[in-house]
Amino acid sequence: MGTVSFAANAVDEKDLLPVDQAFAFEAKATSRDAIALTWHVAPGYYLYRHRTKIQSADFTGAALQMPPGKHKRDEFFGDVETYRTLLEAKVVGTPAPDARSVTLKVMYQGCADVGVCYPPQTRSVQVALPSTVGGLLGAPAPAGPLQFGVAKGEPLPETQAFHIEAIANGGNALLVRFAPAPGYYLYRDKTQLSFDGEGISLRAPEWPPGKQHRDEHFGDVVVYFDPVDVNVPVQRSHARAVDGTLRVTFQGCQDGGICYPLMTRSLPVSLPAGEVSSAKVDDTSALAEDQRLAQSLGGKHRAWALVLFFAYGLGLAFTPCVLPMVPILSGLIAGRGERVGAWRGFSLSTVYVLASAVVFTIAGILAGLLGAAANLQAWMQNVWVLSAFALLFVVLSLSMFGLYELQLPAALRARLGAASDRQRGGSWVGVAAMGALSALIVGPCVAPPLMGAVLYIAQARDPIFGGAALFLLALGMGAPLIAFGIAAGRGMPTSGPWMLAVQRVFGFVFLGLAIWMLSRVLPAAWTLALWGLLALGAATWAFTLGSRPGSKMAARFAGLVLAIVGAAQLLGAFAGSHDPLRPLAGLRAVREEAIAFKRIKSVEDLDREIAAANAAGKPLMLDFYADWCVSCKEMEKYVFTQPKVHAALRDYVLLQADVTANDAQDQALMQRFGIIGPPMSLFFRDGEERRGLRLTGFEEADKFVERAQRGAAP
Repeated sequence: MGTVSFAANAVDEKDLLPVDQAFAFEAKATSRDAIALTWHVAPGYYLYRHRTKIQSADFTGAALQMPPGKHKRDEFFGDVETYRTLLEAKVVGTPAPDARSVTLKVMYQGCADVGVCYPPQTRSVQVALPSTVGGLLGAPAPAGPLQFGVAKGEPLPETQAFHIEAIANGGNALLVRFAPAPGYYLYRDKTQLSFDGEGISLRAPEWPPGKQHRDEHFGDVVVYFDPVDVNVPVQRSHARAVDGTLRVTFQGCQDGGICYPLMTRSLPVSLPAGEVSSAKVDDTSALAEDQRLAQSLGGKHRAWALVLFFAYGLGLAFTPCVLPMVPILSGLIAGRGERVGAWRGFSLSTVYVLASAVVFTIAGILAGLLGAAANLQAWMQNVWVLSAFALLFVVLSLSMFGLYELQLPAALRARLGAASDRQRGGSWVGVAAMGALSALIVGPCVAPPLMGAVLYIAQARDPIFGGAALFLLALGMGAPLIAFGIAAGRGMPTSGPWMLAVQRVFGFVFLGLAIWMLSRVLPAAWTLALWGLLALGAATWAFTLGSRPGSKMAARFAGLVLAIVGAAQLLGAFAGSHDPLRPLAGLRAVREEAIAFKRIKSVEDLDREIAAANAAGKPLMLDFYADWCVSCKEMEKYVFTQPKVHAALRDYVLLQADVTANDAQDQALMQRFGIIGPPMSLFFRDGEERRGLRLTGFEEADKFVERAQRGAAP
């Protein structure tokens, strides 16, 4: 019988039944794809559900189906399920077409009520299969393990199609059971777990092998057609018992039918006292920042989460996503040359920020509910929209230079003048329209707070609370703009020569914004040349201004600096430089080399590269990039050119998905990972993404090196 574990008050071993009498086991095939397992449990004994498992090398896709057990508070394993008297389970799978039998390895463990537990038992049984003929008059075996004669009818409600339970598996693990209804399946890679309980976090779930499935929605994926038990190790900062909530986000489909949207279940779990985790959690199993922020929105302290999102918005206000809005707002406040005042500056900037926040929120909600295909910011980054918006800035700049009165016919001048007055005069409608357009076109940045809110909306299907988080994020981004608007309104000079000079300055600023917009679609050398021409034009105007009494020195000095910068930028453009701030870098003998990514386009390309990297035992990084993505350019310029980053990525297979076009293939690739847009860096090892290492937005080179090193670790 083997060694038996005794409680503190020892029990004579001869008083216990032999294990095969305490748990009489038998196996019998009920069809070629189903085997019935039966345990007759003696009185005073019980079997553990979570300790019952099967393995089979010749019964493809073998999965164990067990009925619910009786909940028990166990001194060895905490909250568990047990069986008494009789346990009838079923194993479903697919044998070889000519197989006459299959071999099962069955593992189980049980205890006696007197406080004695038997050691884990393993039985290897050979089960004879019925012939492929006869039975159903020679009908072929079912095509899959879950068809069982169930007809495809109306889809079941999600609570009936996918049953989920969770219990504590001792003090340092959870046991989560997923039970799809017959004819339904669950995606492994669409399942995410989080635990809301003091001092408790989850490590990587220990998924059993699933079934490779060709899915019309996501391509080749791992799914589970049958009930599956998943052990989830727990990281503890203290040893005491905890009552918490396990949140499970998952997605599944009806075989040959509909696919359900992402679903979230909240399951109460009582975790008994356990051991404090001495080792640091592997960062590869931790939550990525967007996941952590999404979890905070669904946690107990939701009001604080909203405050946190406003604070994140304040931080984003000083990034390249928002800074281009400063000159736009300044130009609108400058208006037609009147003294604006602090109150007028406040009201105009508030309208601008509120309009941009509303559009930003709507765009985020649509992206969360509908995925990358509904990312309005990405759709607005095509060459025609950007060119039209750049042309608008050119028109506004020409109005600042007063060129309408000099060059345009009277009829056209009246039309353009009226339109320009609405923008320049501080019309609330015009300012709101510019704010709405700016939210979609000027700053298409994807940052962790944005992805966190979008992920929460996608998982919880809660656009109201998720939208509130997005709105506060946008208000945080706009708060410094409102402060700037007040200062600009108060400091704007009265009408006269100085006001005319301010308008000319903003004319050059608007031309710069037009060039900045076009830089997303023009070659870098052309963009640098345009910057050089703009600087030389501004220098010419400054020299002209400097010829007036009282303004010679400052204006001439500014003109000299601009002339030098413009000449350097033009020279750099012809020398092959790309950076307006370092225009002569192309003249150096040694240049900073960017990473040589291999470009991919489709889901099929990615799957092929992941399989090849896995076969070669190499880690893989996938970078999402777009020409219109500001933070993508920052990553390429400040991170991917660093030698230490090159060294950290030396062993990687490096892939880049250019989603500039935002076409159907780009959207399918982003939807594969629940991404609404770049920049995003994903790390893979052994064919699986290390989700906790996913990078959203820009990151300094030193931190990126640390992230890459963790991603390459076995």
